[in-house]
Amino acid sequence: MRLTGVVYIDSANMDFPIPIIRKLADSGNPNSFANKLRNKRFRQFETLIAPFPRPLRILDVGGTTEFWERRGWTGRKDIQVITINLAAEEQRHENVQPLAGDATDLSRFDDDSFDVVFSNSVIEHLFTFENQRCMAREVRRVGKALWVQTPNFWFPMEPHFHVPGWQWMPVPLRVAILERWRCGWRGPCADPVKARSLVEEVRLMTKSELRSVFPGAKLVPEWFCGLVKSWTVIGGLLSV
Repeated sequence: MRLTGVVYIDSANMDFPIPIIRKLADSGNPNSFANKLRNKRFRQFETLIAPFPRPLRILDVGGTTEFWERRGWTGRKDIQVITINLAAEEQRHENVQPLAGDATDLSRFDDDSFDVVFSNSVIEHLFTFENQRCMAREVRRVGKALWVQTPNFWFPMEPHFHVPGWQWMPVPLRVAILERWRCGWRGPCADPVKARSLVEEVRLMTKSELRSVFPGAKLVPEWFCGLVKSWTVIGGLLSV
């Protein structure tokens, strides 16, 4: 029985708290704010690797073929990209080879076997600081140079769940919210075990943590409204 005068809210079909944030952060939309920032960062990457001799061998940890397609790098004779993900994509281009693998264990590759190791918003998806340390160690081992981008822990808008201050909330509170609401790209998730896994998968890193796992590398800030939105860790490339 439905009483008159009562407003019923279906939280499963609602976003917490601001749906417009997801549109701004939509990596599938080439005109989104997030993609504009990503393209700007990539232009900087292109400038830094321009002096490198060719053919250039790149390992993209956690990357996709679509990423390189959008940037016009597929089909090139002077670039060879290997992407590593938990599940390998179907290969669509001769110069982009998708492989299945683990970012924390790149033992299939020899030391310095790549000119550049590239990774965009991946290291924060490894659950624990120890896993992040392992990925950083492997990236430094297999790459002569590195470019690793990740969101800043201290930026107030969390980029995956799109909730202000999300990363500073206690885990049980975040789980409870995700069980009821759609937060960014995740939820609602009624299973508390799965919801907790979704929450704990994302661990944003601080500047000091990045310095500790990438000793000697340069940390380049990406500014937004006077705050550091993300960090790019750069090693073995020309000064930025």
